[in-house]
Amino acid sequence: MPIEQICTIVEAVKLNQYAYSFTLAVGDMVKKGGLKAGQFLHIACGEGLLLRRPISVCVCGEDEPEDTARIVFEVRGEGTRWLAQRQVGDKLNVLGPLGNGFSITPDDRLLLVGGGIGVPPLLGQAVYTAKKAAAVLGFRSADRAMLVEDYRECCEAVYLCSDDGSLGRHGFVDAQLKDILEQDKDFTAVLACGPKPMLKNVARVAAEYGVPCQVSLEERMACGVGACLGCAVQMADGSMKHVCKDGPVFDAKEVDWNV
Repeated sequence: MPIEQICTIVEAVKLNQYAYSFTLAVGDMVKKGGLKAGQFLHIACGEGLLLRRPISVCVCGEDEPEDTARIVFEVRGEGTRWLAQRQVGDKLNVLGPLGNGFSITPDDRLLLVGGGIGVPPLLGQAVYTAKKAAAVLGFRSADRAMLVEDYRECCEAVYLCSDDGSLGRHGFVDAQLKDILEQDKDFTAVLACGPKPMLKNVARVAAEYGVPCQVSLEERMACGVGACLGCAVQMADGSMKHVCKDGPVFDAKEVDWNV
């Protein structure tokens, strides 16, 4: 059951020109609420802005005196611009935990594929599986890169890609994914988060090599609790589901990628 509470910013770091990392004290949202990486928090951003902004949870943990949750976001508009100006000690009105995260166990060997702002929600999965995951991280360019060292600390291997060739491999993450699976298909699952065209290609490659795939969908949200139709997506069986309530994580086979 999501709850509304006031959370204090205990760490604020600018990761690059566009992205920010905040660690929040979230009461007992992890211990009692079951908050985990891959879910999201709905954050009120500014007194004059009606709609909250959904921010995925990057890493969270049980702590004292309060549990903590790390969120990473890019400035995309007025709300996130306001959020980026907050500092340590400032308080945020937060609704959470919301959505459903990835279905994994600590013993899983995962292949994590993130694109852009889809990179942060997968970090918690790497932490959870402790050096048993490999990660493919894609960015538009080197100046957009984030969390690379965090991934290197908790993954067995990290592969970097960029659209313009300024960082790592020149090209998209699905080509790197294909090369990895060509050599090694012994992964419990592929977990992916990023733009929908990227997820479609990742799902296709994973299916080609017979590796289960879970995807975290990005959609614009209004209410965050399934009451409106703002984040509805079509499933392969013809039904409609809400990213905020039924997701954001789905089995890749559930999604109608041709809509």
